[in-house]
Amino acid sequence: MQRLKLVIKSFVQEHPHVWWSLYVPVYLLMYFTIEKVVKGPYWYTQLPIDYQIPFVEEFVIFYDIWFFYLVAVGVYLILKDGEGFRRYMWYIMIGYTVSTLICALVPNAQALRPDVMPRHNVFTFFVQCIYNADTNTNVFPSVHVVGAIGGLIAVWRTKGLRRWYWRAGVTVLASLIMAATLLIKQHALIDLIAGVAVSIITAVIVYVFLDRVRKKKLAQQAPDGEKAKEEPV
Repeated sequence: MQRLKLVIKSFVQEHPHVWWSLYVPVYLLMYFTIEKVVKGPYWYTQLPIDYQIPFVEEFVIFYDIWFFYLVAVGVYLILKDGEGFRRYMWYIMIGYTVSTLICALVPNAQALRPDVMPRHNVFTFFVQCIYNADTNTNVFPSVHVVGAIGGLIAVWRTKGLRRWYWRAGVTVLASLIMAATLLIKQHALIDLIAGVAVSIITAVIVYVFLDRVRKKKLAQQAPDGEKAKEEPV
């Protein structure tokens, strides 16, 4: 146990940016608190077009991959790009917090889930597990969409992942994850659109506004006659 503590201490000292990941339990606490406290009345987000979108249970694979996808991006950035991880976590912190506050201020839900599974197979089994674990409330905007786009932006901006197959692969994966939110009836189309809107606004704040503030601060701290060194993107 003592050796494990030393390993963890050494890792944190070498990667101090890992502390930003402590937002994850904070978000989970916020989310489950709202799930328990906010009881409606709910605004139901489904529109007529949502009833034209088919139920495709196989897409549960991509819906579930979302978690591992975000963790994989985070772990890579922790190990290879500390500044990139800070930006990634700032995006997650702002995007997820805003989404959670919207759900608290405007209680929402969707009524698109099938009452009875149209088929019985391994995919519908996993969809039912998701339904049992997660309610059909607090769906606007879709945090799945916010996270998928956040991982996509982080990969595209990371120097070590500039090869075309990384960028193409994560673009396809993020697109499939967002499609999955509709195809397994976890979200309505307007939830997805709102998630995209929150993602765009958050990305501008983190990767444009905060970047400019940081670079200005570095320039002010640089010794006279020297140009502040910028982090690679």
